[in-house]
Amino acid sequence: MSCEHLICARCSGPVVEGRCATCRNARDEMHRHGPSVPPAVVLAVLVALFFAALVVQRVY
Repeated sequence: MSCEHLICARCSGPVVEGRCATCRNARDEMHRHGPSVPPAVVLAVLVALFFAALVVQRVY
């Protein structure tokens, strides 16, 4: 579902514009896609995989 065609009952404006607090809350709630992974965690996992690959390469 998209908020492009929704009209706010409080301010009568398009929700996508976020004119009032109610619009902004509704827009943010609709576009929330769950918790995002911080870039530092992604980088740490990549570094750990790199070092694991180096260890495996030296063992075999």
